Amino acid sequence: MKSLYFFAPCPRGLESVLTTELSQLGATTIQASQGGVAFQGSWHTCYRANLESRIASRILWQVTSQRYFNEADIYNITHTLPWHKWFGPDLSIRVNLAAIKCPLRSLDFATLRIKDAICDAFRNTCGQRPNVDTANPAIRIHGFLDAQTFTLYLDTSGEALFKRGLRKNAGEAPIRENLAAGILHLAGWQPGIPLLDPMCGSGTFLLEAAQMACCIAPGSGRHFAFEKFKLFDAVLWDQLKHAARSQQRPLTPRPIFGNDLYGYALAHARNNLTATGLIDVVSLKQANVLEIAAPAASGIIVTNPPYGMRIGEQQALAQLYPKLGDVLKRKFSGWNAYIFTADPLLPKSIRLTASRRIPLFNGALECRLLEYKMVAGSMRKDRTNAGNTVQSNATTH
Repeated sequence: MKSLYFFAPCPRGLESVLTTELSQLGATTIQASQGGVAFQGSWHTCYRANLESRIASRILWQVTSQRYFNEADIYNITHTLPWHKWFGPDLSIRVNLAAIKCPLRSLDFATLRIKDAICDAFRNTCGQRPNVDTANPAIRIHGFLDAQTFTLYLDTSGEALFKRGLRKNAGEAPIRENLAAGILHLAGWQPGIPLLDPMCGSGTFLLEAAQMACCIAPGSGRHFAFEKFKLFDAVLWDQLKHAARSQQRPLTPRPIFGNDLYGYALAHARNNLTATGLIDVVSLKQANVLEIAAPAASGIIVTNPPYGMRIGEQQALAQLYPKLGDVLKRKFSGWNAYIFTADPLLPKSIRLTASRRIPLFNGALECRLLEYKMVAGSMRKDRTNAGNTVQSNATTH
């Protein structure tokens, strides 16, 4: 099969995880850059990446990459491409353009020149041009400009890949599904290891973990833009979907646990899990994070605590964080805790020493994934209590 060029954007901070995943999906010549991963492969690779990638935001097919000097070059490069061989003029389009160190004065004007070139090319070859639909286009075209090179991509995904079509209730400030999946990878969680989200909200971590545990392809419940391409291979696509379905495991209980203080949040999580048929895979319980007990002798905690934007919320969280750190030390010896937060107060307030602080972005919001290893230490006398107690190696400030 002919080797094609692709680019898979992802949440910043997950490039290394995506590189590993794409390699497992058959990609070659993989090269990570900030915010995504370039790779080569066939249409088989492209279809499979759309269907099975948990980390990528999109799979973009590179249709050209050339030197440019001005807007006229951008128009001419775009106009000479065989758009009519890739999709029909009856499909609506949207053009997105991003740039780094671009010398052009107006990205909006450059975007307009790309759109005009595509429409003019269709009018010349087909006698009609596609309509522009910025809200719900059938075909998305992505352009990228650096100081010297103009690159054009056809979006093979359509809707962003983190839109699994699973979540019915999003909650107040959900993290994106592919970011949640990436955090689970960074935490070293694998199916079979007990997993707890003690502040689960609408259940994004739980949904991703349940899919992983049951080997459910994240794209199995949705459609993709490449299905509208003239180059679409329906037989190959059916084979890949069938292969993915054959890998699925029974939707039976797994050691995946979700708690939340608020009943409405837990109801959102239950609705989301029920809608996807995964409700029996996960154990849900309404509980205060400060009062819970470990559901197993060891395991992994992954959670995204509330983030206070207002003064009153910040004061409440400043009181919560030290108590949370105390609960982790006292009740979760033998566990590793991964706390994802945009709150700069948390690392100091929790009074634990993080063994790793991984920068990540939730959309444009800069966050940190904090790793706390609550490793059981040697048995020794507690100075304030009679008898032996297990001390945690996670230290206080």
